[in-house]
Amino acid sequence: MGTVNLSNIPTRAPDDLDRDEAERITRQRAQRIAELHQLLVAEREYAVLIVLQGMDASGKDGAMRNVFGECSPFGLRAVPWKKPTEEEFDHDFLWRIHKQVPAKGEMVIFNRSHYEDVLVQRVHGWITEEQVSKRLASINAFEHLLAYDNQTLILKFYLHISKEQQREELMERLEEPDKFYKHNDGDWKEREHWDAYRAAYEDAISRSEIPWHIVGVDQRWYRDYIMTEIIVDALEKLNMQWPKLVTNFKDKK
Repeated sequence: MGTVNLSNIPTRAPDDLDRDEAERITRQRAQRIAELHQLLVAEREYAVLIVLQGMDASGKDGAMRNVFGECSPFGLRAVPWKKPTEEEFDHDFLWRIHKQVPAKGEMVIFNRSHYEDVLVQRVHGWITEEQVSKRLASINAFEHLLAYDNQTLILKFYLHISKEQQREELMERLEEPDKFYKHNDGDWKEREHWDAYRAAYEDAISRSEIPWHIVGVDQRWYRDYIMTEIIVDALEKLNMQWPKLVTNFKDKK
């Protein structure tokens, strides 16, 4: 993608974008995503992997609800990635990932992803810079394998939040009862490493061979507007078709 500097990329919508109109268009696009998802399931020629990455409180859960909420649950899976288990630590870092990638006719949403095992470990100094480079190279090879060996459309979204907005979102988890369940003291601890995470993200995005889409998320409606636009465009370019009827059935009445 070339060198990425996140400080130069806005986290908010352009001033001339009307929110009401954007939300109306987003609803239409969400319905279109559902229609194209049904085509994906029926045709079974392609797989779709959606990757959502971002700082804590960047709105990954909300993006899944608002962008894919119209889709049928059949042929759709969401996979949240947490700290590896002991068994997963005993394998290479992509072992647990490969088991969850989409089959043809399926759309899978990664809430966080295989990049976690580079980003978090790099920020905390748990792997060397040589290991970082090798893991990023392995990720590129892995994504190419999915794309070219199994016809997988990979759409990667970096949900770009400002430090100020992140604080607001984290404070809401302390103040609003319906968000208490999201609170984790560890998120505030990780916030202390903001600059290191930003640098790690910039490097990972810059070295990625399958491009990232960097989406401003300080206004959640704008996040949904941009994501639905990108996903509809990518799915329509697959030019999927309804399968032709194959049958020996004859009506004998």
